[in-house]
Amino acid sequence: MMPNGSAWAGLSCAFLALMMVDANAQDAREWLARMNRAVEELNYEGTFVHVRGNYSETLHIIHRNHNGRISERLVSRDGPGREFIREEDVVKVILPEQRLVVIESRQEEGRLASALPNYCAELEPHYEFTLGRGTRVANRPVNVVSIKPKDEFRYGYTLYLDRETAMPLKSLLLNERGEIIEQIVFTQIQISDFIPASALHPAIDTEGFQHLEAEAPQTDAVPISTPEWRASMLPPGFRLSAATQSAIAGSEYPVSHLVYSDCLATVSVFIEDPKTNAEVGEGFSSAGSTNAYSRKLNGRSATVIGEVPRQTVRSIALSLSAE
Repeated sequence: MMPNGSAWAGLSCAFLALMMVDANAQDAREWLARMNRAVEELNYEGTFVHVRGNYSETLHIIHRNHNGRISERLVSRDGPGREFIREEDVVKVILPEQRLVVIESRQEEGRLASALPNYCAELEPHYEFTLGRGTRVANRPVNVVSIKPKDEFRYGYTLYLDRETAMPLKSLLLNERGEIIEQIVFTQIQISDFIPASALHPAIDTEGFQHLEAEAPQTDAVPISTPEWRASMLPPGFRLSAATQSAIAGSEYPVSHLVYSDCLATVSVFIEDPKTNAEVGEGFSSAGSTNAYSRKLNGRSATVIGEVPRQTVRSIALSLSAE
């Protein structure tokens, strides 16, 4: 039997609605990709507030991209006024209270970029992506990208992206109840075609300061092809992404380190050798958006930690067992 006219109309409306949802999600993904490029590739100067738990800090940032060479200057507007100057992989930290300059090598993104999510296809079954229009942030019109988890095992994001450049002007990290647990908000920003190298010079006169050049961190972590320990019941989408074994400070005995990830959220598992006799309290501990769960495991101390909800670290910890 052929459907009647009203049935056809209903099917057509449902199909169009589905197409609109898919198109909206694809638009959100494209804006995420633009955001990740913008935060590193653009030239900009501005002031933002970073709030994490009970801690907040106001920072001024100058970010320069000159022919693909990235440099960045970050100045704390609170307290003594620490400065961080990044020239590609070299970071100079100026600590005026200690009259100290620390120079170290870091192969990592800047502070702002590292706090933002990246898209990958593995996220699709576990997060919903939507794009909408916002009002204004830092006096600039924005679009709003929402990354909403489909279960209670991971956090979500709401991102307010500059409508012209996709620069993230406001980022909210949301817990499983939709409450804000961390946020970065620009109060003022200027996006430029060019920033002179002189803008990256420190404002603090470091003459007479002690200069320390920190050695690149050495790791003796050994990859484990067949880990002795595994989490037998993982939240949906989480997979083992790394397994290593290395010594820990102050002990001759190694610790096993497992990393589980859904491509956005990451959880670390540390299992100590029973000979360490480590005193680890059992149960939850938290710091800002980071949760940890510790337990005794056949005479070993095991700790699961990550920027995920409490039930995620607990479920992984309780399912740990020997292979």
